[in-house]
Amino acid sequence: MRESEKADVAENPPPPSKSAPRLEPQDAAFLALHNEREMIERELTLAQQRQRYGTDDGEIQQARQQEASLLKDLDRVMTLIRAAEYKRQPGARRW
Repeated sequence: MRESEKADVAENPPPPSKSAPRLEPQDAAFLALHNEREMIERELTLAQQRQRYGTDDGEIQQARQQEASLLKDLDRVMTLIRAAEYKRQPGARRW
């Protein structure tokens, strides 16, 4: 994921479209986290494919570095998703 694209989507969810039903802010943030996860997973797949099928050593090394960065991003997003899922449960404790 490029640095310019690493804006935290959870904190700034996209504006709702006119045809979509109105979502609560927590629901919109939850969906935005899943969209961010999907984007990261797609980029991760592409980086892994560039490692497997690349012919240029520099490109392969760059794909390895990108994979490491994307795995960190995926871990961060998955942690936020797990926290958000817990908060959505009835009777969830607040720390």
